[in-house]
Amino acid sequence: MPVKDLTSTAADENTPETPQSTRPQKVGFVSLGCPKNLVDSEVMMGLLARSGAELTTRAEDADVIVVNTCSFIESAQQESVNTILEMAGHKTAGKARKLVVAGCLVERFRDQIRKDIPEVDAVVGTGELEKILAATGIAPAVVPNNSPLVVLQSRPEGDARAAQGRFSRESWDGAISDLPNYLYDESTPRVLATPRHMAYIKIAEGCDHPCTFCIIPQLRGQFRSRRFESVVAEAERLARSGVREITLIGQDTTCYGEDFGLKDGLALLLEKLAGIEDLRWIRFLYAYPNKVTGKLLETIATQEKICSYMDVPLQHVSASVLKRMKRGGGADVFLRSIAKMRRMVPDLTLRTSFIVGFPGETEKEFEEMCDFISEVQFDWMGAFSYSDQEGAAAYELEKKLSSREIERRHKHLMGIQRQISKKKKKALVGREFDLLLEGPSEESDLLLEGRTPMHAPEIDGKVFVNDVPEEIEPEPGQFYRCQITEAHEYDLVARIV
Repeated sequence: MPVKDLTSTAADENTPETPQSTRPQKVGFVSLGCPKNLVDSEVMMGLLARSGAELTTRAEDADVIVVNTCSFIESAQQESVNTILEMAGHKTAGKARKLVVAGCLVERFRDQIRKDIPEVDAVVGTGELEKILAATGIAPAVVPNNSPLVVLQSRPEGDARAAQGRFSRESWDGAISDLPNYLYDESTPRVLATPRHMAYIKIAEGCDHPCTFCIIPQLRGQFRSRRFESVVAEAERLARSGVREITLIGQDTTCYGEDFGLKDGLALLLEKLAGIEDLRWIRFLYAYPNKVTGKLLETIATQEKICSYMDVPLQHVSASVLKRMKRGGGADVFLRSIAKMRRMVPDLTLRTSFIVGFPGETEKEFEEMCDFISEVQFDWMGAFSYSDQEGAAAYELEKKLSSREIERRHKHLMGIQRQISKKKKKALVGREFDLLLEGPSEESDLLLEGRTPMHAPEIDGKVFVNDVPEEIEPEPGQFYRCQITEAHEYDLVARIV
């Protein structure tokens, strides 16, 4: 995801009013990476706003600049470093007095950041969001009895998961207590950086899956679900404030509730959220392949407000590669699972992602993935070029592929998907869909942009609207009926009917 400069374009009714002061501190945020990181930024902005800070999107106007970093893959890590250096330039040349670095990069290189970039005044890890107040030098909010308002909810959630033996932390260096364990709840202030009509809700944090290519467990800690009632309360509040689309996120949303001993927790949560009157669309991202249950599919199929959309990152299809990844499964297993998804959920939109060039990936294993993609015909697909991450188990594997070969395979894989996408989008011409209008297009002032239930925020293609009836005054955040009139490789053109 590109750099996102954050602003309070929308705020739920839990957004605090800024206390009167002679000179409120202006804080500018730059958020990098995934929606999970974006929610962390929104929480930090909420904590700051409640304590009297003024938020700004202009780095040159900020007294304090905060960069919330990503460290998932090498390119994200480099983007984070480049952004920190860019913001350091604003500090040395402009008005900013402090530069704070937050997020995943801090969990990996806390001391190195301070040593190598002396302009950085403070760092805030993923498990210590409440420390953003001290890092920026802004005093915490005070309740009427003059005691500091407690905003930290730092608790490991449930022990049922440990008993399952799925992934033990005992093999790690250091104690579990040293891992991030922060988890916001419905009482934590947030300032939404998304358009007013949509919001993300993080339903869980951390991860227990032992994928050898990934360091997220080290950066985010053990898997821990938010309380069921907490998620529902936040969704209800967001809906009252004007949010019409909610996207549930977590490192693995399909494991939601397992640490409470709750079976089919995600399905139960979706059913409850579907009962919130003012919500129109609900979707979830990041489903683990073997956690997609019949109950979950049935819930999607029967609840009108839940988008018929599944994001299931498979990462690979070769059983031998998946074994090295410590994920399990294989092409035959996945084919049966996908067939079941499509059978149970009519008009299902299916998204996935793959890793290209994993250590030891042979040409045969790669071709197996290419054949699989051609057979399945995904609606949306992304691919990551493998990059070594120190601390991940795959870092120690032999038979690394050259960057040139990885890039060749990546290009070939995406070429296959490009043709699939072009064909599938062409088949939509003439069909009608509900459209959530986002507003004027970034491509041209003559076009509007929107999304259908097939389009998750920010990660899928766009729907360009070039024809609106005279009697309709199009309004961002409202739903309309549209007909697809043109199709391109990833984007669609539509008219409002």
